[in-house]
Amino acid sequence: RHPVVAHQIRPAALAAKPCRRHFAGAFAPPQPLRQAASMNASVAPSPLSVTSTRPAVHPRTTAGASAASKAARFHSRSGFVLSNRATSLPSASSTSRQTSRRRLRVAASLASDTMRSYQLKDLSDSEIKELLQRPRIDFTSIFDAVRPIVEAVQERGDAAVLEYTERFDRSAPSPLVELVADMPDPELPADVKEAFDVAFDNIYKFHLAQKPQEDLEVETMPGVRCRRVLRPIGGVGLYVPGGTAVLPSTALMLSVPAKIAGCSTIVLATPPRTDGSINPEVLYVAKKAGVTHILKAGGAQAVAAMSYGTESCPKVDKILGPGNQYVTAAKMLLQNSEAMISIDMPAGPSEVLVMADEEANPVHIAADLLSQAEHGPDSQVVLVVTPGVNTDAISAEVERQCEALPRNDVARKALSHSYIVVAEDIDKACDFSNQYAPEHLIVNTANCNDLLPKLTDAGSIFLGRYTPESVGDYASGTNHVLPTYGYAKMYGGVSLDTFVKKITVQELSYEGLQNLGPSVAKMAAVEGLEAHRRAVTLRLDIP
Repeated sequence: RHPVVAHQIRPAALAAKPCRRHFAGAFAPPQPLRQAASMNASVAPSPLSVTSTRPAVHPRTTAGASAASKAARFHSRSGFVLSNRATSLPSASSTSRQTSRRRLRVAASLASDTMRSYQLKDLSDSEIKELLQRPRIDFTSIFDAVRPIVEAVQERGDAAVLEYTERFDRSAPSPLVELVADMPDPELPADVKEAFDVAFDNIYKFHLAQKPQEDLEVETMPGVRCRRVLRPIGGVGLYVPGGTAVLPSTALMLSVPAKIAGCSTIVLATPPRTDGSINPEVLYVAKKAGVTHILKAGGAQAVAAMSYGTESCPKVDKILGPGNQYVTAAKMLLQNSEAMISIDMPAGPSEVLVMADEEANPVHIAADLLSQAEHGPDSQVVLVVTPGVNTDAISAEVERQCEALPRNDVARKALSHSYIVVAEDIDKACDFSNQYAPEHLIVNTANCNDLLPKLTDAGSIFLGRYTPESVGDYASGTNHVLPTYGYAKMYGGVSLDTFVKKITVQELSYEGLQNLGPSVAKMAAVEGLEAHRRAVTLRLDIP
């Protein structure tokens, strides 16, 4: 659900040289400010020029594609073809990495002349490590483009936000910020309302169940009472993209748990349409979920407005939601600034790993792969199968279904850095999935619930033959704002916890301090903190 890569970085690293260490790679962003549209999620950015760091996949375009047959045209456009030349490598690549990549190219085979396929048993540890790497983004130039926007909003407030909104969105919303309660109800078809109502109810039910019935309380020793209480984050900013596809579903995923948590200020930022209005489905969700303010702006200027606050936009404490690379860069800059805000998680290009056995339907597998590939040219899909799976049939289905998609050009670009892995057995398939740590993991196998204990690293898991990833994207009840880029190894997706603070409380009686105090005084003495020691001993009247 995320069109860009977001990383959390240490403040010192950001201040010294923004993200070069974290993002140095071969995923080249467009030149700063070359196209105004690329600065904002409200207008589709120009296609990115992709040079994958994935060793054995050479992305190709329609240029030079064979016209011999529809299949050949698809193979060339999608990039599912062997390259006769080595994939270009970053200049800093080591000799050992180059060797691993050459071996991967040799190890790869073709399934039905389309999808590049690897036999897992034939790969060394270093080759598997190379295969697991995602394409990277060099954010240096993007930071250079975003920083002046952030500074302008900090200095000039609403005027700067409006200036950039007119420039990038070709829109002049008036007013820039509105109270949701004062906005008229949007007119929507009854069946659209019904669909969003179903999604709202399921998301609300699942996130409400995450709310503890009572505070945690433990008496750790006689007279020593420890508690943990939950308090909502006061102000949250929810970013809802409006690029190639407006995402009212993201508005649901962010605003419903914010409402349940009890956040007092909920600002939803979304790029306006050319007439200054916002998407009616987004407004419908905002009203239903208790959003307090609508900021009719997108891009870095919207993130800065919510972070610093302006004449009309309240300052928030935390910013959540996906966006393009400029939105992400703004979030990264501002979380390490005097704006004093936090962000949700590392979130990047959408991805899915599908695990399938020989009984899985190739039609369903292909549909699941394409459902993520159509998100953006930088998305990635991975298929992990056990021996006996007909990968030819799956490749043919990918070709057939992709040809019929309205966003087939986008899907083909994503497929150009996607691949198949054939594992020796289901346990090895689970191991590979855990190493990849996908945003979405579909387990289309027999006895899928038996595999769940073995699956340790994924943003969200979809079990069984009849659980497409789409249900989680929209209406099953789980949240679709998830960690990508391998960060599922250490992050979970958005949940009720994302919108609350957990505060610990302790209370001691005199008996409790008598029981605990001598140990505390001794530890303070060991650490040489005399004032700490005396805070205990003076209360107990002991030396």
